[in-house]
Amino acid sequence: MAARRSTRLSAAALKGTGVDNISKPPLPKATTESKKRKISTKEDAKHVSNGVEDVPSTPKKKKVTRILPPVTPTPAAIGLMTLPYSSADIDDSTPPPALNRLAVPNGTNAPLISPETHRLISNKHVDQVSPSKKANITSTTKNILDDAIAHLIETEPKLKPIIEKHPCRIFSSEGLAEEIDPFRSLTSGIISQQVSGAAAKSIKAKFVSLFNDGDDPELHTFPTPSQICAKAIEDLRPAGLSQRKAEYVHGLAQKFHSGELTTELLFSASYEEVLEELIKVRGLGKWSVEMFACFGLKRMDVFSTGDLGVQRGMAALMGRDVGKLKSKGGKWKYMSEKEMEEIAEKFKPYRSVFMWYCWRAEEVDVSTLG
Repeated sequence: MAARRSTRLSAAALKGTGVDNISKPPLPKATTESKKRKISTKEDAKHVSNGVEDVPSTPKKKKVTRILPPVTPTPAAIGLMTLPYSSADIDDSTPPPALNRLAVPNGTNAPLISPETHRLISNKHVDQVSPSKKANITSTTKNILDDAIAHLIETEPKLKPIIEKHPCRIFSSEGLAEEIDPFRSLTSGIISQQVSGAAAKSIKAKFVSLFNDGDDPELHTFPTPSQICAKAIEDLRPAGLSQRKAEYVHGLAQKFHSGELTTELLFSASYEEVLEELIKVRGLGKWSVEMFACFGLKRMDVFSTGDLGVQRGMAALMGRDVGKLKSKGGKWKYMSEKEMEEIAEKFKPYRSVFMWYCWRAEEVDVSTLG
């Protein structure tokens, strides 16, 4: 009795003093055991403290990070490569008036400017053809796009609404009148690799300013191959070029300066020869050459199986669900190259135009055409 009375007096003495750490009598064993749960895994152990299970909160759903496909190159992404030649403004100038020249589906249709002499190389004007041979003319810069479109629609009617919504200016008579400096075009392509369009434009302007005096960019002219060769590779770096890109640009300039690459060759050679010669240049891969041949040289029968935008557009045209993208072996594929080539074969000799519309296939609903 004395011990119990002593305990009660001690508790009373502490009451109201702010002391909370009074030892509590242990709970009966049965009560403690009822709150225990058998711990069978390490994961369970995380939620148990002192033998009593914590009340778990609602498990959070794991965030599924969708791996997006690589950015697909499109005509908009290669704008710097395909800008018309201008002797002053480094970005663009008013194109010359459209002339009705001879056109060839399997050849170069752009008028090309020699980078050193600025000599123009182009197909003959129709009026320059002798009267006896005019009757044999089948393609000109004024009708070749119409012929291409008629062939595309006849081959694949699903293309009709896409063609009606998106006029293809690049192969129109106005587009085929734009004069292209192939050296400038290829150099611009190297500069724009793996950077945004804005960054590429800024780097290109700084690169051109290295070879011009004055602060007005509209008075600057694009450097010739000989001017670039006269500079050391390190002297090109201040424009914002990486060491490797500076080497690529310098190497390309040497190819033109030595005569290994010429405007005449790029104008008159077959596509296979153009591809073979340009692939030898460090910094120019197959895709870069395909885009240059298509949009720089304005060749009508170029087709790129490695372009993801073309793959995706072709898959959409074929009625595939392109939203269900799969990556096999670390490479994004919408269609196999073999299947793409088999389908594109039907669109010869206008596969460049077909490729251009593949980029826009998903922008128009073609499902109603079955």
